Amino acid sequence: MRNILTVATIFLLVSCNNGGKGDNPPDTSNSNKPLIPASFNYQIQKTYPHDTASFTQGLVVYKGSMYEGTGEYGSSKLLKVDIPTGKALKSISLDKKYFGEGITILNDTIYQLTWKEHIVFAYSLNNFKKLKEFPIATDGWGITTDGTNLIVSDGSSDLYYYEPQSFKLIKKITVTDSGSPAYNINELEFINGFIYANQWQLPYLMKIDPATAQVVAKADLTEIWRRIKDKNPAADVPNGIAYNAATKKIYITGKKWPELYEVTFQ
Repeated sequence: MRNILTVATIFLLVSCNNGGKGDNPPDTSNSNKPLIPASFNYQIQKTYPHDTASFTQGLVVYKGSMYEGTGEYGSSKLLKVDIPTGKALKSISLDKKYFGEGITILNDTIYQLTWKEHIVFAYSLNNFKKLKEFPIATDGWGITTDGTNLIVSDGSSDLYYYEPQSFKLIKKITVTDSGSPAYNINELEFINGFIYANQWQLPYLMKIDPATAQVVAKADLTEIWRRIKDKNPAADVPNGIAYNAATKKIYITGKKWPELYEVTFQ
C-alpha cells in the first residue's frame, strides 16, 4: 500500500510541476489567425463639380494643383483640373490606340500608365511634353509613389515597385485581405505611410500597410456611389483618390462622376 501511495505522490508532484507557468508552451492559438481589416468611415467636407466626360483612371494633387488621367480608347487624356469648377486648365490627348490609366507625379515628372499596351508615359509637369516611354511587363491599372519608388497595380493582388528613372522592377508584394490574396486592386494613393486603393467593381476603399502587405482597414463607399448614380445613371465605379500633403485634404471621385468630394477619414 505504501508503494502505491509513493507512486501516486510522485505522479501528483510531476503533474503539478508540468503545469507550472514557466514550463507551459506558449499559446499560439491566435498567432496564425489572419488580420481582419477594421472599418473606417469618411465624411464629406466639400463637394465640387466633376466632368462626366472624364472616365477617371488616376487622380493626384501636386504642389496645390490637381491632375487627372482618363481612359477609354479614343478619349484618353492627361488633364490639369481646376478644383472649384472642375474645368480642365491644360489637356493633352493620348493616341487612340492607347487606353489611359493611373497617374502619379514625382520630382516634377508625371507618369501615366496605359492599360493593355504595357507602356508608361513620362511627361514634364510644366508643359505636358512627353519625356520618355517605358515598357512594363504587366497591364497598368493604378500608380502612386512613396516619394522614392513608383508603385503600380495591375488589377490582381500584386503591387510592383519600380525605380523612377529607368522603370526597373525593384520588388513585388502580394497584398492579402483577411488572410487571402486581395483582388481588383485599382487606383492608388500613398497617404501617411499607407497605400489607399479603390477595389474595382466594388464600393471598397482599401487601406494597405506596405510593410506587411495586408489590408488593415476598409471604407464602404456604397452610400456615396448611390448618390452619384441618382445624379448620373451613366456614372461608373468609384475610382480616384488624391491627397494634398500640404493641406492634408483628401479627394475622391469616380468614372464619369458628376461630383468630386473633399473628405476626411475617421
